[in-house]
This record gives sequence, C-alpha cells and structure tokens, in this order.
Amino acid sequence: MEKIKIRINIKNSKSINIDLYPDIAPITVNNFVELIKKNYFDNLIFHRVIKGFMIQGGGMTEDMKEKTGAKEIKGEFKSNGFDKNNLSHEVGVISMARTMIKDSASSQFFIVTGNAKFLDGEYAAFGKVSDEESLRVALEIENVKTGSKNFHEDVPIEPIVIKNIELI
Repeated sequence: MEKIKIRINIKNSKSINIDLYPDIAPITVNNFVELIKKNYFDNLIFHRVIKGFMIQGGGMTEDMKEKTGAKEIKGEFKSNGFDKNNLSHEVGVISMARTMIKDSASSQFFIVTGNAKFLDGEYAAFGKVSDEESLRVALEIENVKTGSKNFHEDVPIEPIVIKNIELI
C-alpha cells in the first residue's frame, strides 16, 4: 500500500508521525497534502478533545475562531457511495471531521484514541499514526483538562497548538 508520511509538530516540541493512504481515500489525502503545502495548519489548535474517543484539530485558532479558505470535498466512505475505503476507526487512525452533510469535510481532522468503529462507513478515515511514540503523544493530548470556550465544549484549557504539519 502506498503511504505518504506526514508529521504534526506541536508547539511544545512533541510531534505525531502519520502515514496517509492515498489508495484508500485519494481525494481526502490529496486535499490534506495540498493544505499542508499551503501551510494551512500552522498555528491552529486541537480544539476538541474527548477522552476515550478522539482528538480533533485543523480548523480553529487559539481564540476559537474558525479558519476559512479550505474547500469542501467528497466524503470517501461507504454510506456516501464510496466502497474503496475499508479503514476502520481504531486507535491511531486519522479521519476527516464533517458536519451532518456527507460532502462537508474540508480541513478539520481527528485522531482516534478509543473505540470509534461506529464511525466506519460514515467518515473518511485516511491514514494511521505510524509509531508508538507518536501514538503516546496523541494519548497524552486526550488526557488534558478540557472545558467550554466561546460556545464550544471539550476545549483544552491550555491550548494545544499545531506549530505546523509537514511532509516527511
């Protein structure tokens, strides 16, 4: 299986290495790589953290303003007529966040930190954390204290800032 390697660099000097799978979700991976090349993710945050479920980022600034400019893409998952994507939402998988509209994913992503197989066939999984240290970093993030901020729930009290995401 073809892999594109990326690294999410977090401002505290830790990072999460991820393998993206263009064979499983080509539109999703292409969109994500294009956003990386445009430095879209620089200084955004993990704005939603739910222990035992996932950590979500890629769309909000530290002051909880939504970043614009990313285009919506086709949802590459079974319930949207895309049968090629069989990647299950197990611990370490990266997937696209979206609204209730199936073709609404743009830049926000989440990394699964618990059992989320109920999302299989409903959300576009497109890669997986590539090593144990990276998984440990994701699991550390899921354990931070959260609260509400600007009408958003499950927001880390201390911001977890994405310094950047790079191709490696």
